[in-house]
Amino acid sequence: MSPEPLITPETTAAVDAAITSRRSIRAFLSTPVARQTIEDILAVAARSPSGTNTQPWQVHVLTGEAKAALSRDIRAAFDDPEERARHSEPYAYYPTEWRSPYIDRRRKVGWDLYSLLGIGKADKQRMHEQHARNYRFFDAPVGLMFSIDRVMQQGSWLDYGMFLQSVMVAARARGLDTCPQAAFTQFHRIIGRHLGLADTQTVVCGMSLGHADPTAVENTLVTEREPVAGFVRFHG
Repeated sequence: MSPEPLITPETTAAVDAAITSRRSIRAFLSTPVARQTIEDILAVAARSPSGTNTQPWQVHVLTGEAKAALSRDIRAAFDDPEERARHSEPYAYYPTEWRSPYIDRRRKVGWDLYSLLGIGKADKQRMHEQHARNYRFFDAPVGLMFSIDRVMQQGSWLDYGMFLQSVMVAARARGLDTCPQAAFTQFHRIIGRHLGLADTQTVVCGMSLGHADPTAVENTLVTEREPVAGFVRFHG
C-alpha cells in the first residue's frame, strides 16, 4: 500500500480554496481543455465514497460536433412550446411545494443574476434566451453528462452528489470552472438518443467545464451562504 499523503497547512489551504472558490459559471472561454486533464479530474472524483463501493456514476464527455449537435437538438425542442411540452423531467429535482427559506433563496439568486444581466421581470424573451444558454453549455468547450442505472435507489443518488462535488473541486484545483445543470434533465430523451443510453439508464444532470470568461458580468455573481450558526446545532 502507498503511504498516506502528508496533510500540511498548505494542502489544507489548497483544498479549502478549491471548495470555497467553486461557483456556477455561466460564461466560458473557448479555450480547449486537454483530454488528459479531463481524465485526471474524473480519476480523482472516482475516489468519492459510495455505499458498499457501488460507484453508481456513468459519465459522458462531449466536445466539438458531438456537443454542438446535442445543443442544437435540445435548443430546437426548447424553443417550440408544443415540442417542449412533450418533454418532462425523469425525476423531481425540486419540491412540488416551495416553502421559506428555500423559495426565498431561489428567488434571490434568480433576480440577482437577472439584475447583473439587465433582465427585467417582464422581459420574458430575454429570460428565455438566458435559460437557453444552458443548452449551449454556456459556450464551455466541454460538456459532461451524468447518468445512473434506474435500479439504483436514493442512497446511490446521495453518493452521486458526492461524486459531482468531487468533479467540481478537482476542476478548481486545476484552474478550471464548472456549472452543474439540472436544466438538461427535461430533455433526457434527446440526450439518451445522442449518447446511446440504454433504457435502464437515466440522466442525472449535465455540467459545463472550462475556463471562466473573466469579462462576463454574470460570472461576478457570488451567492450568499448561511453561516454555520444558522444550520448547525452542537449536542453534548
